[in-house]
Amino acid sequence: MGTFCSVIKFENLQELKRLCHWGPIIALGVIAICSTMAMIDSVLWYWPLHTTGGSVNFIMLINWTIMILYNYFNAMFVGPGFVPLRWKPENSQDSMYLQYCKVCQAYKAPRSHHCRKCNRCVMKMDHHCPWINNCCGYQNHASFTLFLLLAPLGCIHAAFIFVMTMYTQLYNRMKIILRNKTSIESWIEEKAKDRIQYYQLDDVFIFPYDLGSRWKNFKQVFTWSGAPEGDGLEWPVREDCHPYSLTIEQLKQKADKRVRSVRYKVIQDYSGACCPLNKGIKTFFTSPCTEEPRIRLQKGELILATRGLRYWLYGDKILDDSLVEGVSRIRGWFPRNCVEKCPCDAETDQAPEGEKKNR
Repeated sequence: MGTFCSVIKFENLQELKRLCHWGPIIALGVIAICSTMAMIDSVLWYWPLHTTGGSVNFIMLINWTIMILYNYFNAMFVGPGFVPLRWKPENSQDSMYLQYCKVCQAYKAPRSHHCRKCNRCVMKMDHHCPWINNCCGYQNHASFTLFLLLAPLGCIHAAFIFVMTMYTQLYNRMKIILRNKTSIESWIEEKAKDRIQYYQLDDVFIFPYDLGSRWKNFKQVFTWSGAPEGDGLEWPVREDCHPYSLTIEQLKQKADKRVRSVRYKVIQDYSGACCPLNKGIKTFFTSPCTEEPRIRLQKGELILATRGLRYWLYGDKILDDSLVEGVSRIRGWFPRNCVEKCPCDAETDQAPEGEKKNR
């Protein structure tokens, strides 16, 4: 509490000008970038926030940031402590053992030194640090050392998240390459299995471009010349598959999507913000990581949802052609808590396609 009170004293508030220096600007910029990227990376890719482990991991990241910034600002604004101007020892005879500072017009107390940057005699001076634009000394030695301890620990945690994220992405990328697929084609194959199971059909969807050999699949992407095989328009397929098996399945899924879509009514206005703060913390942190648009909603509008996540839905606005001319479709993502199922669709209790893939 005493430290906090010392920070908010008027003379310390005057030291806010210490922020206007290349050292604090770079240091705070690095802290802000690393902390923000680690949090975003952790939530969107590495460890989703709705899981227990993800929540603990996210709290730890926030904790690192708070402790690092607290000790950093403590070291900067509380400062090292300065020998009072015109100071002299209580016993005048002791002055013979002390150096005299002409700038401060005071005797230098034991373990104090004059700093040319701060232009003051600093108590128990260690050094002048450009990163805090202040000296390290008597009052801020502990805070400065804790900052040096916590900053690398926080960086190690953030680096672990970055490495695991890149490793996960690389693993997933190589897995689909060895099956001669793309991310979209993997999603189409999964929806094909869902469609067959939903309608209890006897069909079996076989991905046509998997050549049956990982080496052959690998060579479809990586070659010695650096150029991929083929012309990009026609592709080799399995012997038991039709050349257009995948596109035929896509047409079936498109027709099925229209049948299985769910009608929703807007109950809350939504501005179309990418990460809305006023729709709940979970909605904010689980915003879809995609360049697909968000659509603005107004209370009373109708939406036809075709797919969704745990806290978000994707769909088309049901437009009145007489009111909106020249606009064929308005579609995009919107928060799930802004809408409710229409009574006619709620009876069927159908979930939008893709809703099972909760983050």
